[in-house]
Amino acid sequence: MVTFKAKGISVSVDTAVGHIADLTIETGSRVLKPLHRAPWIDEPQEMLPQGLPDGVTRLSGDFLCAPFSRSDVEEAPLHGWPANSPWDLIDSSATADGWRATLRLQRTVMGATVEKILTVRDGHPFLYQEHAFIGGAGAISVAHHPMTVMREGGRLAFSPKRAVVTDADPLEPDPARGSYLLAYPARSEDLRRFAGKDGATVDLTDYRMDRRHEDFVTLIEADHGGPGWAAVSRTVERDVVLILKNPAELPITMLWISNGGRDYAPWNGRHRGVLGIEDGRSAVGHAASLGDNWLKREGVATAFELGPDRRVAFRHVIGALPAATDEAVQDVSAAMGQLRVTTAAGSVLDVPYDAQFLRIGSSG
Repeated sequence: MVTFKAKGISVSVDTAVGHIADLTIETGSRVLKPLHRAPWIDEPQEMLPQGLPDGVTRLSGDFLCAPFSRSDVEEAPLHGWPANSPWDLIDSSATADGWRATLRLQRTVMGATVEKILTVRDGHPFLYQEHAFIGGAGAISVAHHPMTVMREGGRLAFSPKRAVVTDADPLEPDPARGSYLLAYPARSEDLRRFAGKDGATVDLTDYRMDRRHEDFVTLIEADHGGPGWAAVSRTVERDVVLILKNPAELPITMLWISNGGRDYAPWNGRHRGVLGIEDGRSAVGHAASLGDNWLKREGVATAFELGPDRRVAFRHVIGALPAATDEAVQDVSAAMGQLRVTTAAGSVLDVPYDAQFLRIGSSG
């Protein structure tokens, strides 16, 4: 484990698997912890089922998936070696206004060296991340995998999306092993009106704790010219968890809704209130991402092309802000030196933010 800090923010990385194990943000008298940590991490390893990927046994915070989901082109565990194997700390040093750390994956991915560059800045309630693939050959699908957790649910909001889609099959189709809520396959242009498996309409912006289910849905970014964002207004925690991206680099957001819908070990129905907000350039599985897939048919890129003389990089931001209530966020906009968050009730919060970091307008 390595930890680095700037004024008001601390980040810890589990170097055994490259997961962001902890993100702590101090703002006024509040201490915010926006990221999730699996309940079985500190349990004896012999209590866990045999053969689990290391990325599951140490599931926490955020991590790089490369590829996303199945590793069926180059042999690796679920979500690839970046989520399941050691990283080396290459550099960790102070900057003029904070701290920067660079880690390097001990393995290669499609022949590429993989680096993780993490930056925190004094007074900024955000972790700024960049991942780079240096060299290699072929193509790789990628996604971030940040997870937040809510004790009593919350309200979800997103930058404009042009479609919300479920795949052909649910995550847990066997009722002896788990349960699901949504219809598969299904599609909507309205997050508040999505088909449920029983014919009812489900509001995906309302994370409720009174039903147990495991679901997975893909959101395609609309062409709106600004940063892609997700905002989770957590009811009991009284904060807003923010995730930001450049849609040109990561054109989809996949939601993993894990609310007690897996009944087998190590989940055992106790993995509740968890939401994965997985910004990616991917279909489900490496081979699917490289071949023909429904996202490509809609004009959405699902992989990055690698090359021996190329450095392919993409960026991502995770943060949290205090909130008096669980009002849903209405809008998030970036301007020079700040991020403005506006709620549906009209309240406005401006916080320090590096508006140039995501390189909006760049092709990625």
